[in-house]
Amino acid sequence: MTHRVIIVGGGFGGLKAAGALKDASIRVTLVDRRNFHLFQPLLYQVATGGLSPANIAAPLRAVLRKRRNLDVVLGEVMDIDVTRREVVLRDDRIAYDSLIVATGARHHYFGHQQWELLAPGLKTVEDATRIRRQILTAFERAERTDDPSEATRCLTFVVIGGGPTGVELAGAIGELAHRTLRNNFRHIDPGQAHILLVEGENRVLPMYPPELSEKAQRSLERLGVTVLCDARVTDISEQLVTIKRGGNTGETEEIPSRTVLWAAGVRASKLGQAIARATGAELDHSGRVVVNRDCTIDGHPEIFVVGDLASHQDQDGKLLPGVAPVAIQQGRYVARVIRRRLRGKATGEFVYKDHGQMSTIGRASAVAQIGKLRLSGFVAWLAWLLVHLLQLVGFENRVLVFIQWAGNYLTRNRAARLITETSSASDEPSELPAQANASEPSGTEVAAHLSRTAHNRLAKR
Repeated sequence: MTHRVIIVGGGFGGLKAAGALKDASIRVTLVDRRNFHLFQPLLYQVATGGLSPANIAAPLRAVLRKRRNLDVVLGEVMDIDVTRREVVLRDDRIAYDSLIVATGARHHYFGHQQWELLAPGLKTVEDATRIRRQILTAFERAERTDDPSEATRCLTFVVIGGGPTGVELAGAIGELAHRTLRNNFRHIDPGQAHILLVEGENRVLPMYPPELSEKAQRSLERLGVTVLCDARVTDISEQLVTIKRGGNTGETEEIPSRTVLWAAGVRASKLGQAIARATGAELDHSGRVVVNRDCTIDGHPEIFVVGDLASHQDQDGKLLPGVAPVAIQQGRYVARVIRRRLRGKATGEFVYKDHGQMSTIGRASAVAQIGKLRLSGFVAWLAWLLVHLLQLVGFENRVLVFIQWAGNYLTRNRAARLITETSSASDEPSELPAQANASEPSGTEVAAHLSRTAHNRLAKR
């Protein structure tokens, strides 16, 4: 009898599990809301114009086309019926014998969900293109305003969170402002932009050794990024970010800014709550499902949870980080467990092999920890390039990204600097007509308005 495996989520964990379940006695169904796998570690380059979305995404059907025992279903899983062993989609139900849930995580605003509209995070293609639009539009507004205070707000970029995503994003914005956009404008100097990186701990990249954190901060400062450590955000509005430095007794500071980006934390996808309701599983403070050492849930050995959705302690009792290598290794592991179970063989616990961590900070600069080896500067950057190229899904994507990176390095240009899509209300200049704001104006309407503003400004001269 064919064993039915459903995989929910086509990210790193789900994709690796799907690829490893090659047994002819297993029928695999991969369910995802999107029809593509997204390489999230490079989303910040899409957000800053270095790469296009298609460079880091691969259609799931194309990636898995050689897996004859696998079906891909485009749909959203709403619930799990553990009694009937079915996943519940919006318009269908699919039965399973084994279930692998790998739906990842979203941004976590620590009880301030209203900040999401004002400080977008970076987890999806839409997030990246919205941030790209917001960053590039800020320079356009600054170019076309006569108000020095408004120009300052437009040219002040605040990145909240000094982990790898925040560091890479802040560094890329610094490179964009101080190098890529040089001489592109007539009335402003993009190099006058202020990029602030706000981190609650006493150093950036707190999960790295202190010496690498220090080197990363120096690299950021060379790119014009001001690092504010031991600082926490207390409020965000359309034109201001309020931070408190030095703990609860510290001073409060208001930073005028129209562009605030969130990289301070993540929360597990909502499917974790559905799993908890259906199985009685425990959730941790970030909404992740607490799993056993074999990635299963107590009382439900047929259900596996992997990747960012899983709260998994290693053999030393340390919580595994929410990074791609963990999801990849867990995906391969649960596929092996399912195959061994069907053959009546014993299955061991999941053991994570930490191959290191690395972050890049702009052109030819990075920090890396690989075992006991600690690298920084150009050598670490080359290692970062190689690792990320090899991890990209699809040969064509690897070639395209390599060509883009080579061109960016030689010319200091970012070719994907496109302002696309309909802007959201929070992206719009305050001087737009009320009717336009209410109907979310198209990019053409915004461009027309900015053109009129520029014309008026020139006429005054």
